[in-house]
Amino acid sequence: MAQSIQDPRLAFVVDYDDPQAGITRKYQLMYFLTDKTIEMFDIKNRRIFLKRCPYASLEVNDLYLGATITIFSRQLQVSEYGDEHTRKVFSKKSEATLGIIKPDGYEKMGEIFRCLSKEGIRVKNIHMVQMTQEEAAHFFERHQGQPYYRDLIQHMIAYPVIALHLVGEDCITRWNKILGPADPVQAKQAAPVSLRAKYGTSTVCNICHGSEDPQVADSEILFFFGENASVKRRNNAALSNCTLGIIKPHAIAQGIAGDIIQAILEDGFEISAIALACMNTYDAEDFLEVYKGVVPEYPGIVEQLTSGACWVMEIRAENAVQSFRQLCGPHDPEIARVLRPDSLRAKFGADKVKNAIHCTDLPEDGVLEVEFFFRIMASKLVETK
Repeated sequence: MAQSIQDPRLAFVVDYDDPQAGITRKYQLMYFLTDKTIEMFDIKNRRIFLKRCPYASLEVNDLYLGATITIFSRQLQVSEYGDEHTRKVFSKKSEATLGIIKPDGYEKMGEIFRCLSKEGIRVKNIHMVQMTQEEAAHFFERHQGQPYYRDLIQHMIAYPVIALHLVGEDCITRWNKILGPADPVQAKQAAPVSLRAKYGTSTVCNICHGSEDPQVADSEILFFFGENASVKRRNNAALSNCTLGIIKPHAIAQGIAGDIIQAILEDGFEISAIALACMNTYDAEDFLEVYKGVVPEYPGIVEQLTSGACWVMEIRAENAVQSFRQLCGPHDPEIARVLRPDSLRAKFGADKVKNAIHCTDLPEDGVLEVEFFFRIMASKLVETK
């Protein structure tokens, strides 16, 4: 389909895994820049599937290779560029790299996510895992022979790490600029506002890792998120003294997920597992079944949870369910701003549906809700194509 100067648009091939037919359907998705409308074309049957129409919740920044988007309750994965024009426009904007929040960076996790959001770097996937010595040695094998190598391996296996699949324009350079030089002493001189300058203490304990170049980035992303990656087959969920927290898609889109996470950590809670989940309608209805017919906003909540990626977290503390509910506040942010003005929903929520975060309501459901994502849906949490 030819590009029109008067009506510029971008074209992508998107995949839909049809649960009823058990097949993957391919469509060409057109995004028109002048009025933010969309159109879909059924590639196999050679016909219009969705006539051009407005779709306000889809932004051009949501479209990149590997992205999961939701259009009229259908989850679609962007698998290819639809034409050469789109490829040229987006190839640089969709550069990928790997970030790792090291054990010494855990307490600043929220601050790290804030920096990424501020720079417009998207988090395509998250995986928190305890690395083995063999895995750490393999991952950092190019550092063998360096005086810090043994200490680096021991540091990386001392506590869980958080692997981040990052996507954005000139992503490798920009992520490494956020981090600053590997040596915090040099970082304080050359990049005093960088993360390593502010929080790093040594070349080993320098808060985060970043890939050096595109070839290394591809290899490192596959190490954590590839189809055959050993680390992706396990997660860090403890399933004890725990409750579930879900940062909702609207909060991620608004760039406030980092603020929410930092508030959770600063209130003394442990985030013992974190992952990215893309729920379809069936998954969301199954998870929220207890609210069906009870909460008037149930249909809207299902729609919100399926409108984009969610960040799911196992939160641990003594009396975890009740204490985390208090931090989250009442479901209605308007009520929360009156009764619990310091709560997460009071600070970050918009309404009863877009109230920033889900938390477990009943003490007996804490482990069950965590299990839903980190056991039952575990295979869906770290799929990266």
